[in-house]
Amino acid sequence: MLGLPKGEVFLVPWSKAWNKEFLLEKEKIQDLMNEYVLNIHHIGSTSIEHLCAKPVIDIAIEVRDFNDGEKASLFLEKLGYFYHGTNILPERHYFSKGEPRTHQIHLYQYGNKYLLEQIRFRNYLRNHREARIEYEQLKIRLAKLYKTDKHTYAEEKTSLVQSILEKV
Repeated sequence: MLGLPKGEVFLVPWSKAWNKEFLLEKEKIQDLMNEYVLNIHHIGSTSIEHLCAKPVIDIAIEVRDFNDGEKASLFLEKLGYFYHGTNILPERHYFSKGEPRTHQIHLYQYGNKYLLEQIRFRNYLRNHREARIEYEQLKIRLAKLYKTDKHTYAEEKTSLVQSILEKV
């Protein structure tokens, strides 16, 4: 299942289909934007086996020059993405697809600290079952508390995320 309606927060059990969906989307992006793309990563909870998640595929694209993000919007619009600009999240171009939203792209300049943190966090949870379970339990509790407040849901995860990043 993919798709998160605007203004809602809910989690679904992990699915093998998420990685397949990422790989399909990655191929489409690579075909259209090959000259700009250095790497494409599956990030977020859908990229971590056995972790429940909001049903949205998070994709990180690395480019050489941050200014290539605006050029990317022309390509990504062909795949159904909407460009939200650079003011939504720090140091990234943000795109979303669908309503309900099924995919989101975070486009970073190569070596961006926020991207590197996301990859380190993802890899840690992939390799540390106990941390993954602790994170999942927190997400479940927060999703029940903040069913219509995605910003508070995200903010309330910050201290656990930071404590994990300090271990890496």
